[in-house]
Formats: sequence, structure tokens, C-alpha cells
Amino acid sequence: MYGQVECYGHAASAFTERLLPPGTHVRYRVGIDPEDRYGRTLAYLYLKDGRMFNLLLVQRGYATPLTIPPNVDYADEFVKAARTARERGVGLWRAC
Repeated sequence: MYGQVECYGHAASAFTERLLPPGTHVRYRVGIDPEDRYGRTLAYLYLKDGRMFNLLLVQRGYATPLTIPPNVDYADEFVKAARTARERGVGLWRAC
């Protein structure tokens, strides 16, 4: 459903806004291939305390993994986190 809000999209946005309010300092690392075919930057985002934001989204059920080769550094970790979130029924796994 292109152009429409996906299930649990509003909750994921609210989580992101709580964790990353304007002015929040983060680190990031761009993937091997820095952009997808639409020109969007492919990056791993790290919070000040060292946690990877991408992984937090998956662990809490706010996102599903999308691996875009050759950016596969954390693919297995993201898939494992999604499986655990699904098994626990958290986030979108409960609501959708």
C-alpha cells in the first residue's frame, strides 16, 4: 500500500520522536553502498550510549528487517531480533 501509513507506523514514529528529539546527538555509519535505488542514505545509527537505533526498532517491534546487499553487516542480528520480537508478541507483532 504505497503512500499509506503501515500498521504500527504511528507508534514507531512516536517512539522515534521520544528517543531522538530534535537536537539529539547521534553517531552513524554509512553502509558499504551508501544509498538505495531511490537515493535514500543507508546507515546504521548509534545513540550516545552506544546502542544501535536500527536494532532497537526491530527488538521492540517497531520495524522489520530489510537487508539491501551489500549492506549485510548486521542482517543476521536484525533477523534474530525480529524473530524474538515476533515470538514475544511485541509492537507490530501484537497489533498487526
